[in-house]
Amino acid sequence: MAQKQINGTTIDVNDEGYMTNHSQWNKVIAATIAEEEGITLTPAHWRVLDFIDHDFQEKGVVPGMRRMNKVGGIPTKDLYELFPNGPIKKAAKISGYPKPASCV
Repeated sequence: MAQKQINGTTIDVNDEGYMTNHSQWNKVIAATIAEEEGITLTPAHWRVLDFIDHDFQEKGVVPGMRRMNKVGGIPTKDLYELFPNGPIKKAAKISGYPKPASCV
């Protein structure tokens, strides 16, 4: 299993850079991963990340676009503005969860 250093903390990641042990995740790590993805986290980003965290805890999977829209109340347009070029993949990565199965 690969590992990565973020701000002096070692995290377990897969070959695509997704965390494999969510218990290692925290907001500082999220902000660093976001910066690596070219994103500066704002309260709007945290709304998405908090929804993913809550939904993952409940369902055991990263929510897809439709669920983000319908249940999370986050429009697709907003997701693409916040997390360009693959919003669900990027948001999942930043939130410390695995790459969604629906994303190739």
